Amino acid sequence: MVLDLKQPLALTGSESKYDIRAEVKGGGFTGQAGAIRLGITRALLEAGCDRAVLKAAGMVTRDSRKKERKKYGLKAARKAPQFSKR
Repeated sequence: MVLDLKQPLALTGSESKYDIRAEVKGGGFTGQAGAIRLGITRALLEAGCDRAVLKAAGMVTRDSRKKERKKYGLKAARKAPQFSKR
């Protein structure tokens, strides 16, 4: 997970340039790591690092997947109650 967070810094060669402190709430470890990585990437873009390098590695895009909402009459988003013929 730590390697995942340092990836944008390693790609741009600025690992020793910046001290980073981040506080994240909600989600799991992987989601939080992805959020911090995107935040670091956006900060590096603001600082003037090469966008093409970060974009080629897939650091600039956000993971747009969200939890699907629970539907009426179902137990969860897609899980239906057990069907019985009799």
